[in-house]
Amino acid sequence: MEDLIKKTRTYRRFQQDRLISEQTMATLIDLARLGGSARNCQPWQFMPVTDGGRCRAIFPFLAWAGYLTDWRGPEPGEQPSAYVLCLLNRSRLKGNEREAHFDLGIASQNLLLGAMAEGIGGCRIGAFSPKLADLFEMPEHLEVGLVIALGYPAESVVIEPVEGDNIRYWRDETGVHHVPKRSRTDVLVDLPWRS
Repeated sequence: MEDLIKKTRTYRRFQQDRLISEQTMATLIDLARLGGSARNCQPWQFMPVTDGGRCRAIFPFLAWAGYLTDWRGPEPGEQPSAYVLCLLNRSRLKGNEREAHFDLGIASQNLLLGAMAEGIGGCRIGAFSPKLADLFEMPEHLEVGLVIALGYPAESVVIEPVEGDNIRYWRDETGVHHVPKRSRTDVLVDLPWRS
C-alpha cells in the first residue's frame, strides 16, 4: 500500500492514444462509490467520459498546473484519454456541503489509487470554467464539483524533500516533474494536554 500511495502522484501528461477500457472505468467508479460518506448520504455521482471527441470538448475548460506558469497544459497527443466528472447531487445532501467535500476527497483518492494500481495516472482538477456545465443537459440538482483527468502517464513524477518552506512543484530540464513533500517531522504535532 505504501508503494502504491507513493506512486499515486498527480500526472498531467498522458499517452493520449492509449485508451482506458469501459470495464476499467467501471471498476474505478466502484472504488470511488465504496468510500466512506458522512451520514452515509453518498451525494456524489460520477460520469465517466472516454470518447475522444468528448474528451477534446472538455479539455479547453480546464486549467493545468498553477505553479508552472509558462505551461498551458498538455499538448495534443499528451492530453487525457478519459475523464471522470464528479457531480454533487444536492438532493442527496443531508448535512452541510463541507461534509460532502470530505466524501469527495475519499472517493477521488480511492479512484486514483485504483487507477495507479492499473498503471493509469490521474489529475484532480478543481480549476475549471463554469461553462463546462454548458456541454451537458445538466439538471438543477447536479453540479460539477471536480474533474479527474485520467490516462497512462507520459511523464515521470518524483517526490523531493521540502527545502525551507518552498512547496512549489517544478519540472527539470529533462521534463521530470518534482513534487516537494514535507517530512514526517514537519507534519507531526505533539500538543500539551490540559490537566
